[in-house]
Amino acid sequence: MQAAKSLFTYPRYWAECYGTAPFLPMSRREMDTLGWDSCDIIIISGDAYVDHPSFGMAVIGRLLESQGFRVGIIAQPDWNSAEPFRALGRPNLFFAVSAGNMDSMINRYTADLKIRHDDAYTPNNEGGKRPDRAVLVYSQRCREAYKDIPVLIGGIEASLRRIAHYDYWSNKVRRSVLMDSKADLLVYGNAERAVVEVAHRVAAGQAMKDIRDVRGTACLINELPADWEVKDSTRIDTPGKVDPHYNPYHWEQTNAALEAPCASGDNGPTQQDTQVVHIRPAAGSKKQYVMLPSYEKVSKDPVLYAHTSRVLHLETNPSNARTLVQKHGDRFLWMNPPPVPLSTEELDDVFELPFQRVPHPAYGDARIPAYEMIRFSVNIMRGCFGGCSFCSITEHEGRVIQSRSEDSIIREVEKIRDMTPGFTGTISDLGGPTANMYMLNCVSEDIHQNCRRLSCVFPTICKNLVTDHSPTTRLYRRARELPGIKRIMIASGLRYDLAVLDPEYVKELVTHHVGGYLKIAPEHTEDAPLSKMMKPGMGAYDQFKEMFDRFSREAGKEQYLIPYFIAAHPGTTDEDMLGLAFWLKNNGFRADQVQTFYPSPMAMATAMYHTEKDPIHRINYKTEKVFIPKGEKQRRLHKAFLRYHDPDNWPMLREALKRMGKAHLIGYGKKHLVPPTQPANHPSSKPHQRKPNKPNPSGTRAKAGKGRILTQHTGLPPRAGTAGKKPRRGK
Repeated sequence: MQAAKSLFTYPRYWAECYGTAPFLPMSRREMDTLGWDSCDIIIISGDAYVDHPSFGMAVIGRLLESQGFRVGIIAQPDWNSAEPFRALGRPNLFFAVSAGNMDSMINRYTADLKIRHDDAYTPNNEGGKRPDRAVLVYSQRCREAYKDIPVLIGGIEASLRRIAHYDYWSNKVRRSVLMDSKADLLVYGNAERAVVEVAHRVAAGQAMKDIRDVRGTACLINELPADWEVKDSTRIDTPGKVDPHYNPYHWEQTNAALEAPCASGDNGPTQQDTQVVHIRPAAGSKKQYVMLPSYEKVSKDPVLYAHTSRVLHLETNPSNARTLVQKHGDRFLWMNPPPVPLSTEELDDVFELPFQRVPHPAYGDARIPAYEMIRFSVNIMRGCFGGCSFCSITEHEGRVIQSRSEDSIIREVEKIRDMTPGFTGTISDLGGPTANMYMLNCVSEDIHQNCRRLSCVFPTICKNLVTDHSPTTRLYRRARELPGIKRIMIASGLRYDLAVLDPEYVKELVTHHVGGYLKIAPEHTEDAPLSKMMKPGMGAYDQFKEMFDRFSREAGKEQYLIPYFIAAHPGTTDEDMLGLAFWLKNNGFRADQVQTFYPSPMAMATAMYHTEKDPIHRINYKTEKVFIPKGEKQRRLHKAFLRYHDPDNWPMLREALKRMGKAHLIGYGKKHLVPPTQPANHPSSKPHQRKPNKPNPSGTRAKAGKGRILTQHTGLPPRAGTAGKKPRRGK
């Protein structure tokens, strides 16, 4: 992989003479104040505009501004007509469309497919301010507003739908979002590098639809280049014999000349079969692409879908990933390799752009919950090499850890102290996707360039992974010694199997950065589901808990671990949930809210959910099926096991235990899970009375599956907690 051009070495666009805007304009009046007659780029966002580096569209907007472009933002426009999309006039270069920091479908619906009536990224937590499948709707409205203006799509919703993907909400495989949005180009992952290059090339006169060679982008093409080497995905990861008479990996064509290579196992068309199309390879990559099974095939064949998911995840290392191609009808999705990760210096420069760190003044005193959660926190890194199968971080941000410098982080802490309204001395988090992966990468660039592991820590921690936490420990100590800083809290998820390798880090964390409770995520206790989650066994949890308790005692503090768990994950049986329920009971935990597995687009666990195959390992048509808890009744039962203490769940659990041949676990003793009868004052004990509907003064509905809380019986009153949506830090 060749070094990429630095983000801040491009010649600035001529409009740099207008300088830096206090806030990126959201109205024509603001444009007039800035002396602008037009915007060069207009960002359409499903989130409210918060000028803060934890909000993706603010980062992209400020970055483009630093390149000399005039950038406007239309935040949460009314999508019922094209008129709101004309609010800032015609952009000179293009529209940039994003659903926001969250996927619009996950934002709108619970794991049980119930509608949420709130939205943490909207003023006053108001729901319904963005459409379902926002990228599609916004793109179409941009076309209606100005049909000749190019449309660039990005953000996590577009990123996770860049190829044919299983869609949980419609229960089918959908085409690439590029097909349905009719956008000119898609940027995926952390998009700074791709967006800057695309913007400068469009400004120089190149049509966006002709840009096909930028890393971190995907586009649609009509013909395949003849001068590129083709790699059939079955040669990379063979799922077994599919059909003795027909090769389903080959794209459908009626030309008889193309049928013979299929039968003989040829990799693809020869130069005589295809017209000459010239596409430059993305920077640092070879003229070679991998042909994936077509959309038409993966939508009908679960094994091919699981195979495609596996190949996609094997091609995520920017140092060795190849271009991927997938046929959709008579067109081809062309997906370039992932972007080159930002250097520490580039990441510092991005996070130190002139953010105001507050919502746009147009929102007045309205409260934006997502901002409230992160306004006193600092993002210190990006990416995650954990590779948990249910998580979208890897698919979006990648496995390479991109870390800021210690000095840059300290400067941001000082800005929070000096600039942020309401700051009382406590930094709520120094973290990112994971709290303790800061500065952790491979010991050798040569080794990394040839690595295709799905995870650096599963099934075991790679011997080539740097696990020294001393840079993080030094950062914590330096930050908490700053004048005006009373406490530095750590709220990001902790990878405890890594933490136990550095006791000094755990001691620093437990002694100074835990506010009584530390949340960690074992996700399960049983080996079978853990192997499908790509999570460590409970031995690592027990080891971390011993260290946590010991260092808490040494510090003279009474502190508790709060473990998180997932119900109904692929590969989880009723017996597995029973084992987890007894672990909770034996350890004195009671779950107040429960998270049910949510099949997000493109995750490996979602491929399991849809196909009943395990793409973590090689698969074929004879591979044993993975048990998938599906259907409302099954998923409710798994949630009930996590809330074994709730009388509302006892009838369901008693029925399940009898069916499982575990009726001996019904009783009043310590070795029993649930009692044989309902409480005397419980509504279910009065068969002719119905539980009255209680008024809900907030006007909102409870959000099943939205968050996870555990309380532990310690003799102390349980701590009140919240389980809201945490803002994603990627773009």
